Amino acid sequence: QVQLVESGGGLVQAGGSLRLSCAASGSIFRLNDMGWYRQAPGKQREWVATITSTGKTTYAESVKGRFTISRDNARNTVYLQMNSLKPEDTAVYYCRRLSVWGKGTLVTVSS
Repeated sequence: QVQLVESGGGLVQAGGSLRLSCAASGSIFRLNDMGWYRQAPGKQREWVATITSTGKTTYAESVKGRFTISRDNARNTVYLQMNSLKPEDTAVYYCRRLSVWGKGTLVTVSS
């Protein structure tokens, strides 16, 4: 009953920044963990970051120090602030709540 919609992707130069958003709608009865994942061309989907219902955050080593996950519970939205972007960050980024996935938003980082 929950739907997730990502937004904020686009083309950015190396070293630049983007902020992704994931808006949740539907029957939301709990503040569950939320996660960001990404899938680069020819690669498997990988975990990027997680934020718990209490705001605890964890990150993949590849993005630690550059990306920040946050949430606005009043808006049922989670964010991924991406700084110091690298070409290897190019991927489709997905958000997840339990077993529900968004359709993804494409991030392309040019060198």
